Amino acid sequence: MVNTFSLEGKALKLDSAADMDKHIAELKANKDVEEVILVGNTLGVDACEALAKVLETKKKLKVVNFADIFTARTYDEIPPAVTHLLTALLALPELHTVNLSDNAFGVRTVAPLQPFLSQHVPLQHLILNNNGLGPAAGTLVAEALTTLAGKKEQARKDGKTVPDLETVICGRNRLEADSMEAWGHAYSANNKVKTIRMTQNGIRKEGISTLLQNGLSKCTALEVIDLQDNTFTAMGGRALADVIANWSVIKEIGVGDCLLSARGAVMLADALKSGKNKTLKTLRLQYNEIDAKGIAALCKVAQTDALPALQRIELNGNKFSEEDANVEALKTLLDERREENAPDVDADDETWGVDELDDLEEDSDDDDEDIDDDEDAEEEQVLKQADQAESENVAQEKDNSVDELADLMGKTELK
Repeated sequence: MVNTFSLEGKALKLDSAADMDKHIAELKANKDVEEVILVGNTLGVDACEALAKVLETKKKLKVVNFADIFTARTYDEIPPAVTHLLTALLALPELHTVNLSDNAFGVRTVAPLQPFLSQHVPLQHLILNNNGLGPAAGTLVAEALTTLAGKKEQARKDGKTVPDLETVICGRNRLEADSMEAWGHAYSANNKVKTIRMTQNGIRKEGISTLLQNGLSKCTALEVIDLQDNTFTAMGGRALADVIANWSVIKEIGVGDCLLSARGAVMLADALKSGKNKTLKTLRLQYNEIDAKGIAALCKVAQTDALPALQRIELNGNKFSEEDANVEALKTLLDERREENAPDVDADDETWGVDELDDLEEDSDDDDEDIDDDEDAEEEQVLKQADQAESENVAQEKDNSVDELADLMGKTELK
């Protein structure tokens, strides 16, 4: 049983130290608290200072969830409030999981994150989802993580037991291509990372290629990579194909809604033929302009011994017929695998099989030489839509899947 203190969802507006003190008597008295959850309240500077004085004494604390704690706070309030909290966390030797999602950290408020992210050697799991970072602040975060890798290495040389950075969740942050060089360095330095989720960041094909080639190619322990709702095109597809063989323990690849392109899907399938991804279970490829040739290539490799663990492939929103023989072959293959794993796997388990194909388009007969122009035009349209979506209420819209993952990580790590 995890020793938890929580004020989650109470919608408290705590401005002063006195305001905070009314609600943390239980926390003060708890010497063995392992998890603190403050989600869904709004904390002022003085309240955060009072809380920080208590937190820094909780040496057994392992997980903090500070998502959505600055709603309606001004740009003048957030930096000192964050500074109080994160300075306190630096004093906690067992704190491995930090969730700061759904708080507005733009360039004007990102500075307090840097000392913590660059120095907190125990950090294993970082969740920074929907923070409105933008490329400039995103670069600063990535640079801090690169510095952290050096601090971890030095600590090991000094004889300390130090965990690797294992999880980075940084989606809905408009990171864009301009910050990808810095993120590539961060992942190259922290190359034992296991889970990376960087969805809906407006990253264009050049940035995706930089991230894959200069950073993720070094992450040989990678188990989950989710880059959905960015823009690959054939250029990013080629980069993905070039590095995928390095991920020998990969379980999930998410590149849905990325304009991967028909040729990108074929390149991906060809790369999977190498047999270097035998642990791959889930492949997310929705809304990617994949045509009948791409489905044929993916089906062919799935039927070989190159992907013996494959149990889920998501293909909705592409350009082929649901009656395509290769679609039926994929369904049959994955259904047979699910049956082989019964009774441990329920017949309705959505982590197995092909997804619901209810939004397919007509198969395209365009010649290959026409595809580039079509992709470029659609890429611009996709990016405009993504930019518009990301600019609306960036720090207010929560991602429930990230909350669930954070909750699962906290429970798993604290067992």
